[in-house]
Amino acid sequence: MESLSPIRCPSWHIATEAISITWEDVKTTEDESTMLKFYYSGAPNPMKVALFLEEAGLSYDPIPIDTRKGDQHKPEYLAINPNAKVPAIVDGDVTVFDSNAILLYLAEKTGKFLPGNTPKARGELFTWLMFVASGVGPFAGQSVHFRHYAPEKIDYATNRYVYEARRHFGILDARLSKHRYMLGDTFTIVDMAVWGWARLIPTVLGETAWAKYPNLKRLVDEISARPAAQRASALKDKHKFKTEMDDEARRAMFRHLTEKVA
Repeated sequence: MESLSPIRCPSWHIATEAISITWEDVKTTEDESTMLKFYYSGAPNPMKVALFLEEAGLSYDPIPIDTRKGDQHKPEYLAINPNAKVPAIVDGDVTVFDSNAILLYLAEKTGKFLPGNTPKARGELFTWLMFVASGVGPFAGQSVHFRHYAPEKIDYATNRYVYEARRHFGILDARLSKHRYMLGDTFTIVDMAVWGWARLIPTVLGETAWAKYPNLKRLVDEISARPAAQRASALKDKHKFKTEMDDEARRAMFRHLTEKVA
C-alpha cells in the first residue's frame, strides 16, 4: 500500500505560535480564576487572615471592601457573606467567612500554624481560638464603638464593655506570663487571632492601657516585627479606603441607626 505523504502547511509555524499564545492566555485566566480571593479591609479581623496568608506564603487576590462606603451591603458581596462583614475568602468552590473560621480552614488545609495533633493540643487550640472569637473580639469591638463612635455617651454601656475588654485581655496576659505563645512554644493561628485585636489596645482601652499587659505587649511586638505582619499591615495602604466617619459611613456601618426596633 502506498504511504501517504505528509500534508505540508506553509502557515504551520504561524498557527502553532497562535495556539501557544492562546493557551498562555487561557492558562493565565484560569490561574486568576482559581486563585484564593480575600475580601478585606484594614479592620482587626481581616488583618488576622492577612497575617496568615503572608506567613504561609499563599498566593491570593486581595479584594478591598470599603465598609464606610457600604460595599459590604452590595448584593454581590452578600452572596459571599450574608452577614455583611469582613473578612471572607473564596477558595475555588469553597466560601468561608468569619476571621477565626477562615484561620482554622486555612491552617487545616495547609497544615501550617497548628499545634501537635493530640487531643490535648487540639483542645487548647479550640478553647483559645473560640475565646478570642466569642470574647476578645466582640467586647473589644463594643468598647471601641461606645468609646469612639456612639452618637451619645452612655456610661453604663461604656463601663460594661471597657470592663469586659480589660478582663479578657487580662486573661490573655496571664496565659502569656507562663508561655511564649498562646499554646506554648509554637506560633499558631491563636496568636494571629490575638494579634488582630490586641495590637489596637490603645484604641480599645486608652493610650496608657499597655502598662497593664506586659506579656501581651511582648507577643504583639514580636509578631508585629515579623516581615509577614508588616506586609499584612501594609495591605490596607494598597487601596484608598474611606477614612471619614460621616453620615454615609455611619449608615453603612451602624445599620441600627436607620431602623428603630426597641
